[in-house]
Amino acid sequence: MTIWTSESGLHGDERQRSKGMFSRLLPSVLVYAVVLIGLILFFHLPTASDYVGGDNDDVVRLVQVRDLLNGQGWFDLHQYRLGLEGGTLMHWSRFVDLPIAALIRFFSLFTGSSVEAETLALIVWPLSTAVVLLAAAGLAGRRLGGIPTMHISLGLACLYIFTMKRFYPGNIDHHNVQLATLMVMTAMLLDRRWSGSSHLSAGIAAAFAIAIGAETVPVVAVGCMVVTLQWCWHGKEFAPAACSFGLAFALSISAFFFATVPPSAYGAVTCDNLSLGFYSLSAVGGAGLFLAGRLTGLVTFRQRILAVALIGAAVLATGLLIAPQCLGNPLANLDPMLVELWLDNTTEAQSARTLLATSPDTFGAFYLVGLFAVAVCVFRIIQKDRAEAHLLLLALVGTAWLISLVQVRGAAITNALTILPLSLLISDLKRHSNAEPENMNAGLAYILAALFSVPVVWALFGAVATNGIRDALSLKTLLGQDKSVAEEEADCRSSADGLALAGYPTGVVAAPSDSGATILRYTPHRVLSAPYHRNQAGMLTELHIGLSKPSEAEAFLKGAKVTVLAFCAGDPQTRNLMKVNPQGLYAQLAKGNVPDFLQPQPAKEGSHFRIYTVRP
Repeated sequence: MTIWTSESGLHGDERQRSKGMFSRLLPSVLVYAVVLIGLILFFHLPTASDYVGGDNDDVVRLVQVRDLLNGQGWFDLHQYRLGLEGGTLMHWSRFVDLPIAALIRFFSLFTGSSVEAETLALIVWPLSTAVVLLAAAGLAGRRLGGIPTMHISLGLACLYIFTMKRFYPGNIDHHNVQLATLMVMTAMLLDRRWSGSSHLSAGIAAAFAIAIGAETVPVVAVGCMVVTLQWCWHGKEFAPAACSFGLAFALSISAFFFATVPPSAYGAVTCDNLSLGFYSLSAVGGAGLFLAGRLTGLVTFRQRILAVALIGAAVLATGLLIAPQCLGNPLANLDPMLVELWLDNTTEAQSARTLLATSPDTFGAFYLVGLFAVAVCVFRIIQKDRAEAHLLLLALVGTAWLISLVQVRGAAITNALTILPLSLLISDLKRHSNAEPENMNAGLAYILAALFSVPVVWALFGAVATNGIRDALSLKTLLGQDKSVAEEEADCRSSADGLALAGYPTGVVAAPSDSGATILRYTPHRVLSAPYHRNQAGMLTELHIGLSKPSEAEAFLKGAKVTVLAFCAGDPQTRNLMKVNPQGLYAQLAKGNVPDFLQPQPAKEGSHFRIYTVRP
């Protein structure tokens, strides 16, 4: 997108005003944001079948927000209608619930129903996070390469946001907030003046990213290390920036901890959200950097190296003493049965190797842009071209890329951060091409760099190679919205499926984990299973019900006080259970063999569930 050079049709004062407006960050962000939001609404709303995003996390987030609005305590994160009796303690932050709840309450003042208020709130919130990411990307681009790079960064950010569903209306899980927060942190750390205010803002953003969710902890930790090493290298000149970052990081993580963790859990250590584990590590590291930066006696490079080593030792000792389990994989303690029958079949948890074997057409979009950005950063560093900025970007992009090799969900962070080094590359190549218009190689390099910097281009290449040109050029294919008829029929997550259960007396429902969120949304029932690792007991119970012989399954149903069994023959996990044990309850129900302890219920129009009530 080259709005900043487009002056055709403008004359005299109008051209000067246009130049002036598009040379400033906020007016530019406003224009890009209006165009981006307009395109998203134009392409999304006419085809949207629901005002809530299609991911289970979006649905359960709405359920959690509803509970908060209905009086559940701020510190009480239990989802009492999920899992076995007593519910499941969720690991999501109230900091995401709060603005959504506030928007719903605000819009309810002007609408006639709660559904309308929720619809408006769920349109506004994700688009608001998109604007934050857009503004941060533009600021980072301007700090890297001036006005031209700012506009290219804004253009790449628009393409990134437009081609991924996390910022679309209805998508209210925490991932869009995390992406925007990491972009803010990076933009602030790219301040070439090393101003205290920028690094103070970076420290707050780093702490907020951890408070929102544990997925960003490795990237934030590397960002903190880069700031520490910058102080070690530059010394007194960088000390004010380092002190601002360290103090803001330590104080902010403390404020976020005490604002969201109940006093009864101050001593608890969990590795999937903000608890004593991540809080202690962050506070010790931030405070250590602040104190080291304030010590005027650390004048030599060797003294600063020793100080950095002491900070690292203090952080490591804190981790080993308080939260040794958080130094590894937070899902390492997951039951092997859940790993085999659930986690290994979850797309976002797959490794790069698995993705290459099962979906090679998507591999480029997830991994090659990040690899390209890493290579660009390495080349710039070797050439000593804005080496310090590229060292920072290499550390952040490289860390996110390595994480994505283990779990593909990390690719969203990688592709967001690649916008910055690649926008600078495109800007430089464009300037070189304009300076030598006769040089075909310069023009070709500029075009190829621009194409290779966009994940959706790699997705298009993969789609063409796999499906042919006609299907690949479908907008729904590019946006990942091309469900087949078979997939639609197998999906027991529609409103009709949820409402089919709403008429039964409030009780406990056994259903596939992918249907659990829908049941929570549309009914007052408690559901045994939904795809959340903290609900291991409920998920295992549902798996055992489906796998066990009918006589054994009855004991599981009665033990869990299940009143309704919602059988979904097309659910992928259910099909897998039927293959694992052809004699199990689910396999028998698929064959029409209904045991005596189940009472078949009439089919409901539009629902794919076969519903059975459990006889007393």
